[in-house]
Amino acid sequence: QVQLVESGGGLVQAGGSLRLSCAASGRTFASYAMGWFRQAPGKEREFVAAFSWSGGSTYYADSVKGRFTISSDNAKNTMYLQMNSLKPEDTAVYYCAASDQIVAGPNILYNYWGQGTQVTVSS
Repeated sequence: QVQLVESGGGLVQAGGSLRLSCAASGRTFASYAMGWFRQAPGKEREFVAAFSWSGGSTYYADSVKGRFTISSDNAKNTMYLQMNSLKPEDTAVYYCAASDQIVAGPNILYNYWGQGTQVTVSS
């Protein structure tokens, strides 16, 4: 059974940083695509970033480019999202997702989801 567990959310002031972690278990995720999504109150869930374990290609939403960095530790089967220069509009529940597909991107099917972690950025 695939499980994704996010951690690292919290309250931070605008301009601050947070690092989210996504610990994956239930299978080896090498060669599969993984991503981060977020959902703010009253809004639809939106793509944030994605990458493929195989090849290391990364993708970012325009709203986070240059501020967020997605990375992984293959030995720990863990994915990270380093978030710098945070803005109040980054406030949302952040979800980790994994796909059965190899090529990453915002529009592929993500089959597995974590429970989410709250990120709140105060102004």
